[in-house]
Amino acid sequence: MNTANATLSESRWRYFLLAIVAIGSVALMLSSPPIAQDPQYHELADRRVFFGIPNFWDVVSNIPFLLVGIAGLKFCLGHELRSGKAAWIVLFAGVVLVSVGSSYYHWNPRDATLVWDRLSITITFMGLFVAVLAEHLNARLARVLLVPMLLLGLGSVLYWRASGDLRFYLWVQLIALLAIPLIIVLFRAGYTRRWLLLAALGWHALAKVSELYDREFFALTGNLFSGHSFKHILAAMACFTILWMLRTRKPL
Repeated sequence: MNTANATLSESRWRYFLLAIVAIGSVALMLSSPPIAQDPQYHELADRRVFFGIPNFWDVVSNIPFLLVGIAGLKFCLGHELRSGKAAWIVLFAGVVLVSVGSSYYHWNPRDATLVWDRLSITITFMGLFVAVLAEHLNARLARVLLVPMLLLGLGSVLYWRASGDLRFYLWVQLIALLAIPLIIVLFRAGYTRRWLLLAALGWHALAKVSELYDREFFALTGNLFSGHSFKHILAAMACFTILWMLRTRKPL
């Protein structure tokens, strides 16, 4: 009994730390002033037209998402995953939708088309978040949280579209990006190669940097390839890294 109580006591601080991160991030969101969409956001560096496709490279650089998403769906549907299978399927379905939503947005960049890009991104993020929760905390969380988390993510995009305030949308991504590495470090899972999840987050971070330096990257490459287009390649690498983890990991 004492051993069981000690084990429970040892694990409580981990959950407490997660709760602090969650509550702190909510407090940060609510205490921040409304964040409006930058009107220059759609002014991307590479606007060239090839084969009748506007913003050609920003559009076609989404093809890797389609390939990785289909491969991920095929793997998840064809293999028995011990926990979080539905969440992994949602993740790769979201990756397929990113290829469509992002291509649609970049064909005609504006807020009305950006909605579809962001909806697909939140589906992907929520799928990953719930899968990590299920495999590290409790397998039942996938069944309990998947739909509510998807609704939360989709609602954040719709709230931005209705109000013009990005705080809720940014928080949904922030809580996932903060919690996932923390969960991996604090909790054990039943599989090897969890470090690949951290590698995927690293690819995602590089993608955000590439997006931030869109014009600088375009100039650096002699106006051949923009930072935003390269962002798509890096983000697709993040998704591929997750698929590679699922394909190569072993149960403990």
